[in-house]
Amino acid sequence: MERVQKILKLPNQQFKRNIGTTKSVFQRMMHILQTAYDKLHEQGGDPHGLCVGDKLLITMQYYREYRTMEHIAIDYGCSKSTVSRSITWVEKTLSANGQFQLPGKQALQDGEVKTVAVDVTEHPINRPQKNKKIGIQARKSGIPSSRRSSSIRFLV
Repeated sequence: MERVQKILKLPNQQFKRNIGTTKSVFQRMMHILQTAYDKLHEQGGDPHGLCVGDKLLITMQYYREYRTMEHIAIDYGCSKSTVSRSITWVEKTLSANGQFQLPGKQALQDGEVKTVAVDVTEHPINRPQKNKKIGIQARKSGIPSSRRSSSIRFLV
């Protein structure tokens, strides 16, 4: 919470320039996330290393500054996977609440659009899987591995 208190002490213009939103919106996000966190842990359980405020700051830095998760993890003293889980949790929690959700296609088609936000985050790419049948058939036929790896064949 130290980081959150420190950032909330900044003047309004500097806060908006660093975080990307106003203090009132940031505090509404914090309230929604804290409520969800308390509900999630009301029966107990091991609290994670990052507080709710740090998770929100991580998410805002990730989107505002385009920093890598590794660099953010170094600053917060945690792992890259913790940063990734925090960002995902904040996104899902705020979207589920409905206050910070973009309108759907129907709303965009019905009314006049004043602002459009485009998500340009990185997404994993599905790579094609190797065909196992070719490798198994080549091994069963007794063809040496040096000849079977070549995909170009010359006819003489």
